[in-house]
Amino acid sequence: MLDPLGLDSTTEAVYRAMLGDPRASRVEHSSRLQLTLDQFDCALEQLADLALIRPAEGADPRRVHVVHPRLGLEMLLARQRADLAARRQQLEAGEAAVAELLCRLAPTPPGAGDSPVAHLDGVDHVRDYTARLYEEAEEEILAFATGGARTEEDLYASRPLNQQLLARGVRMRTVHLHSIHNHPPTVAHVSWLASIGGEIRTVPSLDIRMILTDRRRALVTALDDQDSSFGALVVTGRWLITALEAFFESVWERAEPFSRAERHTDHQLTSQQHESLRLLARGYTDEAIAKRLGVSPRTARRIATSLLSHLGARSRFQAGVHAAQRGYLPADGPRP
Repeated sequence: MLDPLGLDSTTEAVYRAMLGDPRASRVEHSSRLQLTLDQFDCALEQLADLALIRPAEGADPRRVHVVHPRLGLEMLLARQRADLAARRQQLEAGEAAVAELLCRLAPTPPGAGDSPVAHLDGVDHVRDYTARLYEEAEEEILAFATGGARTEEDLYASRPLNQQLLARGVRMRTVHLHSIHNHPPTVAHVSWLASIGGEIRTVPSLDIRMILTDRRRALVTALDDQDSSFGALVVTGRWLITALEAFFESVWERAEPFSRAERHTDHQLTSQQHESLRLLARGYTDEAIAKRLGVSPRTARRIATSLLSHLGARSRFQAGVHAAQRGYLPADGPRP
């Protein structure tokens, strides 16, 4: 029951027994629990490491004080919340580092030696290479689907290829943005894809577009590039592919199932609003936020205005401070 807090079943049983009868000896407890003294002592060590017991005051060094669950377990929960927040910050830093690394690598034209990164110039070349990646995939396709809503005709036209891929056993995992829930044709298409075996999850925002096939090749486009004619990067270097795959898995792990609709009350933020607030606090412009959320700049501005009103703030910086005070952001406040 308390496994998520770091207590295995034996340690939990010892903790409960000591709470119920704190004056019983270790021999009595181990006998009642049908444990050897070594097993009991191992459980005591784990409880001490978790600060759920401590040496009792007095001359007898063998006596211990059992910390009440209201204090001890709340401390464990607080520690795990802090670890989770730190882990999230590490993931965000990793995402930004991967995106920055790919943008800063000096690309070379396709076919120029064995460079781990090559440049595809222009939208048409990117589309051609995307089609090639899907057609040649044999085992798995991992994708970050960003950008604006596609037309209903375009979505329908992609169905035959998706059917062929899944029919021949290619696993397809795609991370979309939460904003697709606001576009009925995309919702219908993604629902259809899920019904035939595609795996779909959503997140509030994404920093890059990516298609990675068979752990061998990836097509990556940074969302910060203002020139849509720039094209994309083709990544084949093994260590870069490994990094991108790990990046995808970290995003996939915290993404939500597609079928789960966002719900909130007047006192809570949706994950999209929370992500907007985080990006605002980090100094992103409305245009940059819109790209990451997959919405129009007008919608991004409307979300920002709503957040300022919700937080009773007059500026974006003040909104970040208020958000940190309410626990929406890490306590160190907005980043410059």
